[in-house]
Amino acid sequence: MSDLTSESLAAADPSAMLADVLDQPAQLEDALWRAESARLPEVDAPGGLVVCGMGGSAIGGDLARACLGDRARRAIRVTREFRPDPWIGPDTLVLLASYSGETAETLACQEAARAAGAPCVAVTTGGPLAEAARTGGDPVIGVPAGLQPRAAVAYMTVAALECAAACGAAPRLADEVRAASRLLAELAAEWAPGGPDDSQPKALARSLLGRVATLYGGGSTAAVARRWKTQLNENAKVPAFFSELPEADHNEICGFEAAAELAPLRAIMLLDGSQDERVARRLALTGRVADEVGAGGEQVHAHGDTPVERVASLVLLGDLVSVYLAALRGVDPTPVAAIVELKRSLNGS
Repeated sequence: MSDLTSESLAAADPSAMLADVLDQPAQLEDALWRAESARLPEVDAPGGLVVCGMGGSAIGGDLARACLGDRARRAIRVTREFRPDPWIGPDTLVLLASYSGETAETLACQEAARAAGAPCVAVTTGGPLAEAARTGGDPVIGVPAGLQPRAAVAYMTVAALECAAACGAAPRLADEVRAASRLLAELAAEWAPGGPDDSQPKALARSLLGRVATLYGGGSTAAVARRWKTQLNENAKVPAFFSELPEADHNEICGFEAAAELAPLRAIMLLDGSQDERVARRLALTGRVADEVGAGGEQVHAHGDTPVERVASLVLLGDLVSVYLAALRGVDPTPVAAIVELKRSLNGS
């Protein structure tokens, strides 16, 4: 498939992943309402916030931290393990994020956090996670069912932002979230299938066809680079990798020398206009190095005036790129057969 028209995309996307992506503006507003309805307790947590989750449920913690930047007043950490950090206790708020409510790692973290006496909040559609939370008197932020976990990114991000505010780790950013919703509505209209054929997400998707994407971010865009990578993995079913600057400039750029020999790479540098100028300069120079060896080096800039707008705009863009690339490859973006098979094997079935 070479075109990205509304008709061709509908045929390539029978489960309507694209519709869920384009619904992110409304999801941001809905996520705020759901977090407010959960009546999160205002707790003084000098230990900050720990977000426990995996995959598309965990990324909300990373993106929330990116939105907050230097406005964070206390530590905000993301744990992708079977247990949270050993230092957590009554002075740390733990957000247990699992879309299905059945994620083994997150359930294990829930048990460990409660044993440590840490106050907990769950964000989920239900399952054992919600049941245990309600039994223990912990707030539950409900998430609408019927989505793929990775398509619930707005809900997971807002939940982490609201929990950070509730425990004193950061100021509340509800107004910025609402402004981001309005901006995303404009971008979604421009970037949707009915928009220009040379729109930014369509052009980026075409540039990645037949290439291995390497995403680079720094500061506020490091988490977004991770998001782009995982969306390309799950939606487009292609290998993709992400790295963070300045660290990658101390090792990874040496690997560019063999790029033409080993794999057709496409380096994408994510910038948001407010990064530390030293990081921004390194992103530009690293892109130039990649371009010199034929590995791309394209710069992608965020949209918006606030950190939340800029992070959200890059997330929407990357999600669309991944779905459009799936269509170009002729694969359905929704099923994740490899993950399902792995879980089946782990369960012994």
